Amino acid sequence: MKTVKEYIRTIPDFPHEGIMFRDVTTLFADPRGFRMAIDQMLHPWAGHKIDKIVGLEARGFILGGAIAHQLTTGFVPIRKKGKLPGETYEQDYALEYGEATVEVHVDAIEPGERVLVVDDLLATGGTAVAGLKLLEKLGADVIGCGFIIDLPELGGRKLLKEMGVKTHVLCEFDGL
Repeated sequence: MKTVKEYIRTIPDFPHEGIMFRDVTTLFADPRGFRMAIDQMLHPWAGHKIDKIVGLEARGFILGGAIAHQLTTGFVPIRKKGKLPGETYEQDYALEYGEATVEVHVDAIEPGERVLVVDDLLATGGTAVAGLKLLEKLGADVIGCGFIIDLPELGGRKLLKEMGVKTHVLCEFDGL
């Protein structure tokens, strides 16, 4: 039986030379692999009350929607600036070369709601930390974060641990 990691394809030199891109679309395309990933992402949170699943743009939407469906709970997207209609909170964060901004609707989560944050990849942790700051503004109770892939050399998991955020990953890849 294949592991989740075995469903993920690596594309060298994408989007830039020297980058080993970990492509989860091959995992999503396979019904067994996709179900395995969703089940494994949910496993550590079994027995926890979860009010909403929060997905980080963009592949976190795919995972978040499937997990929310499985739990019969709501889904909240955290999107790049300018993609959400209505009133939003925004949070800037650093990228390797520059900055970016993510947003969430101001009424997406009620204070005290218990949320799980999901995305496909944890690298430096910049997007996840920005998302957590937005959720703090909303008064959410973040029970943890879940990712398919961790790139440990980039330090995101360590950063989340230092912040006191429970983090679960399905697999790791060395390098960038």
